[in-house]
Amino acid sequence: MTSERTGPRPDPTGRVDPGGGWRGSLWPRHRPVRRYAQLFLGLALQGQGTALMVHAGVGNMPWDVLHEGLWLVTGTLTLGAWMTIASLVVLLAWIPLRQRPGTGTFFNTFTAGIWADLGLWLLPVPDDLWVRVATAVLGILAHGVGTAAYLGAGLGPGPRDGLMTGLVARTGRSVRAVRTTIEVGAVGVGFILGGTIGFMTLAYALLVGQVIQSTLPAVRVSRL
Repeated sequence: MTSERTGPRPDPTGRVDPGGGWRGSLWPRHRPVRRYAQLFLGLALQGQGTALMVHAGVGNMPWDVLHEGLWLVTGTLTLGAWMTIASLVVLLAWIPLRQRPGTGTFFNTFTAGIWADLGLWLLPVPDDLWVRVATAVLGILAHGVGTAAYLGAGLGPGPRDGLMTGLVARTGRSVRAVRTTIEVGAVGVGFILGGTIGFMTLAYALLVGQVIQSTLPAVRVSRL
């Protein structure tokens, strides 16, 4: 009986799984239906998590502080459209970092913003403070579970995750240091542009990693 350990597996950094990720083909060799179903479910959950936190108004996720700031200062397009534009700009940084995209990278870039806009349109805006806090907590959970599902599919990292792993590989710095630097930069620029920072921005930074770590083992697609 062949052990799962003999083959490559998806990892939490979001690198492409050589056994099932993109290798020049749109259709992975192992469990393709499960992988793509999980990918799209993860992206949908991420989008709803974004919408919930924006509607709550008590602090956005770090990158969404930037997206909202761009949305507010320009007065054009939508929050989701700015998410897509920012993703495309980040992907340009992959070129010197020699990062390898996957099919998941493509779908993340072009559909995450659509899911976020759909959530902003469909979901109600809470009024009471405690309801807003609960809405933001639900947003953190949705985004964390969605990210785990997306990464567990093993179809390639999102633009921002790929930027992080590429910089880690090129600089030799820790994941924590690189991710913190990137997100602090996104928050800083977004705040200057008028994006919403609050106590739930910090809560997201502290909690989402644990949600992803706790969920990922259950949703990682094996090769068996």
